[in-house]
Amino acid sequence: MFSKAKLVFLSVPKTGSTAYQEALAPHAAFVINHPPELKHSPVYRYNRFFRPMIDRFIGENLDIVAVMREPIDWLGSWYRYRQRPDLDGKTTSSKGITFDDFVAAYCHNDQPAFAKVGSQAKFLEPQRNGTAITHLFRYDDRAGLEKFLQERIGHAVQTKPRNVSRLGDLTLSDQTRAKFERKFGADITLWNGIGDNGNFIPAPPRPKP
Repeated sequence: MFSKAKLVFLSVPKTGSTAYQEALAPHAAFVINHPPELKHSPVYRYNRFFRPMIDRFIGENLDIVAVMREPIDWLGSWYRYRQRPDLDGKTTSSKGITFDDFVAAYCHNDQPAFAKVGSQAKFLEPQRNGTAITHLFRYDDRAGLEKFLQERIGHAVQTKPRNVSRLGDLTLSDQTRAKFERKFGADITLWNGIGDNGNFIPAPPRPKP
């Protein structure tokens, strides 16, 4: 969070957030590195736990910036990440299954542990009280994001690669891709609505229960 710039940077998992945290930490009012549940706080968690404190001590209506990755590529990063050796033998390991099987499992209503990775659209979902992302950048628009951050915080931003997953076969069958597109259309729509300079077409707020 940047108090002078009136800006909050939410860390969507698997979008280079660790690299940005390290680059921006010297200029931030505070950075949350641990635990992962707080480091990667979605909009709804930020709204519930952090926004009231920030409103009181920093001010209201801060801008909120985040990064989104192309949805299939995002799942590919999770798939590769969960093949790391320290997960061998655990239910969260994706080792020994194909990417097609991983995405098919992700599409199940009852996802197995290795496929429970959340949803970017859910992470970025606006809240009914108006708390919402104000600037959304594509993962591959690093130049655009760094230009935006430099203009807002007044310092150049230079990131270094961190937590890069190893390469792997990310082939999807037409059937599995179609299933994913049907079930996670909100992610695809949000991704397709991202333009330049952090402009995007926001999803509607979560309806009242």
